[in-house]
Amino acid sequence: MLTVWFVIFILLLLIELFTVNLVTIWFAIGALASIVSTYFTDNVIIQIVVFLVVSILMLIILKPLTKRFKIKHVVATNLDRVIGMEAIVTEEISKNKVGEVRVDGKKWSAVSNETLPKDTIVKVQKIEGVKLIVKKED
Repeated sequence: MLTVWFVIFILLLLIELFTVNLVTIWFAIGALASIVSTYFTDNVIIQIVVFLVVSILMLIILKPLTKRFKIKHVVATNLDRVIGMEAIVTEEISKNKVGEVRVDGKKWSAVSNETLPKDTIVKVQKIEGVKLIVKKED
């Protein structure tokens, strides 16, 4: 059974190398634990239980820790600077209709959860795709 666990371990490592998303590494560690368990018992059921328990524990314990160290690539754009800016509605915005606003000298498609007539001053809340989410200034 040692050979079977070793093959499973290698396959899981290869899958991990090609996916690079920490998907199968937890199971590869479980397979490694099962390899060690073959030196203590020949019982396949115990080896499978060791595999499952170690894999699940690694997933539960280490997965949250890896999120802290994962490098998050944020592509900075100059468009983000319009968030928080004032804009003026140039084409009426309603709940079911995309309107238009002018902000920072540029025209943008905009949506809101309220009806906003032309010439209303609004504040840009966020950007979703190519549309601004705006809210009437209080």
